[in-house]
Amino acid sequence: MVPHLTSKVDRLRPAYGFDDISLAPGTDTADPSDVDLSQSFCGIPLAVPIIASAMDAVVSPETAGLLHRLGSLACINLEGLWFRYGDPRPHFAAIRSAAKGDVQALFAQLYAEPVKEALIAQRIEEIHAAGSPAMVAATPQAIGRFGDAIIAGGADLLVIQSQVSSARHIATGYAPLELADFVKRSSIPVAVGNTTNAEAAYSLMEQGAAAIFVGVGPGNACTTREVLGIGVPQVTAVSDVAGARDAYVAATGRYVPVVADGGIRKGGEIAKALAVGADAVMIGSPLARSTEAPGSGFNWGMAAPSPTLPRGTRIEVGVAGSMEQILNGPSRVTDGSENLVGAVRQSAAALGVQTLAAFRDVEVIYAPAAATEGKSWQRGR
Repeated sequence: MVPHLTSKVDRLRPAYGFDDISLAPGTDTADPSDVDLSQSFCGIPLAVPIIASAMDAVVSPETAGLLHRLGSLACINLEGLWFRYGDPRPHFAAIRSAAKGDVQALFAQLYAEPVKEALIAQRIEEIHAAGSPAMVAATPQAIGRFGDAIIAGGADLLVIQSQVSSARHIATGYAPLELADFVKRSSIPVAVGNTTNAEAAYSLMEQGAAAIFVGVGPGNACTTREVLGIGVPQVTAVSDVAGARDAYVAATGRYVPVVADGGIRKGGEIAKALAVGADAVMIGSPLARSTEAPGSGFNWGMAAPSPTLPRGTRIEVGVAGSMEQILNGPSRVTDGSENLVGAVRQSAAALGVQTLAAFRDVEVIYAPAAATEGKSWQRGR
């Protein structure tokens, strides 16, 4: 008799993205003016649960100050153009004007310029002068070289950000960064990203991570999923890591915020991320559409400049309006891509939610047809 045969495909676990779910209204509603979206994130006051991605086309010292005045927080990329060149603005213009077939070679050329240690304290000082805390992101390799300089330069929050953050990194050619040791000697909070795995997230929390960033490949300018074939849809990834956070706080009493990083374009998706357990979201391309963004209508991923295996691309996002309009309105469009904060506040009110934490009590349903049901005329059918 042939035994019962199973394969790996038979054991596939379903995973869900933002388009697969909807938030179900309950018994209560609230007035939008009574919704409090504020929190303390790694000791930094946040009026709204939105963090700008560490993308050159989104965050400069000037936009960091602007975003903080609007209640948000911006993360600047240590390995970006702002830390390689005293004045990177001519290089932004070159990237914008480059032909599609030439842009990757230009990236490789521009990002081959070494990071200047002298610019670290200067950029952090410029961010502070613009009125914002300084949140700096760098890869583990860069942290090994510049971590102490970032801390000494006065940064308020450090994000160790890699393609995939794991509980244990195996390498024979070099000594990997020892997270627990680095966190112990750091005088500022150290957040870690990116992961999609609950067990890895729990281990990173045990090693002292101040926050966990979730997302591998969902961003508009990222091609990791196509190039490497890896990634987990954001709803499942965030929910898994939020479960690890809840288990960790129950065991230790220390709360570690979870940030949904990537794949978010509209206000409704921010609300969904909060409902499945995120404390905040990190967005890039929606803010790259602002008149103040350094990319002037273009955006590109952090891994786009790789000289050997680019995992990002330059995309044209256009210019929609000011940063304030994109975050706080008024919106001139009906697709939820402007007045992001107003959309989250209105969603919370319709769900009877008055605090960020209360979002997690909202019922989440599997409803892939929710966005298209009854919308045939809108879709031109």
